[in-house]
Amino acid sequence: MTGSVHDRMKSQHYSTIQVARAVGVHSNTVRMYEVWGFLPPVPRAPNGYRRYTEFHIDQMRLARTTLHGGWPGHNIRESAVALVRRAASGDLGGALEQAYRHLALVQAERAQAEGAANLLERWAQGTAIDTTAKPLRIKEAAKLLGVTSDMLRNWERNGLLKVPRDPHSRYRAYGAADLDRVRVIRTLSRAGYSNMAILRMLRRLDAGERQNLRQALDTPDPQEDVFTAADQWLSALQAQEQRANDMIAQLEAMIRKKRRK
Repeated sequence: MTGSVHDRMKSQHYSTIQVARAVGVHSNTVRMYEVWGFLPPVPRAPNGYRRYTEFHIDQMRLARTTLHGGWPGHNIRESAVALVRRAASGDLGGALEQAYRHLALVQAERAQAEGAANLLERWAQGTAIDTTAKPLRIKEAAKLLGVTSDMLRNWERNGLLKVPRDPHSRYRAYGAADLDRVRVIRTLSRAGYSNMAILRMLRRLDAGERQNLRQALDTPDPQEDVFTAADQWLSALQAQEQRANDMIAQLEAMIRKKRRK
């Protein structure tokens, strides 16, 4: 027998089904990841069969960790996809840099979501957050808050608020308490929470509950049989942060393995 064990390991090749089994996916997933650019080009044997390497398996695991499951927001998804493609190109160092930027992006989203939830809790305990002295009409309220009149009407149609009407003109009249509520809705919405999550929380608040509102934001009711990441935003971002750390660990292991060869 000639050649070292290390040399034989370097020359080891794998079939599509072997890669799929190693990662725990269907063979079609491996082929699709190759088509989408999530794997490096795969050499072919003289008979036309694919000849995957150990690096393909490691890259497939990285791609699976990064891409499997839902996405909390377009920016996070685009960042993750770019990371996988960079690793597939062979630039593991660049991919690791991107992974740390990706982690920072997720952490920034999570900090914004936490900040919005903190504002909600202070408001729910009675802290005033607007100083408007006289009621405002809808256009005035929209301008003050930096939103559109249509957005305010949409929040009202969806049950997030109910604005009183001037008894004479019948125009909506946004008082300080109404503007407090809209500021909280706007902050939560801009931080990524869905209308359903905000409505769920506000219903409990309007029913007299002042505690566990953060949990209400993050816990879909049983009748919400279809929901998105934004319906449980804090949990989704926490899971994404753990996923980002897993991606970093995998890339560091791939770099160590490459340096040993």
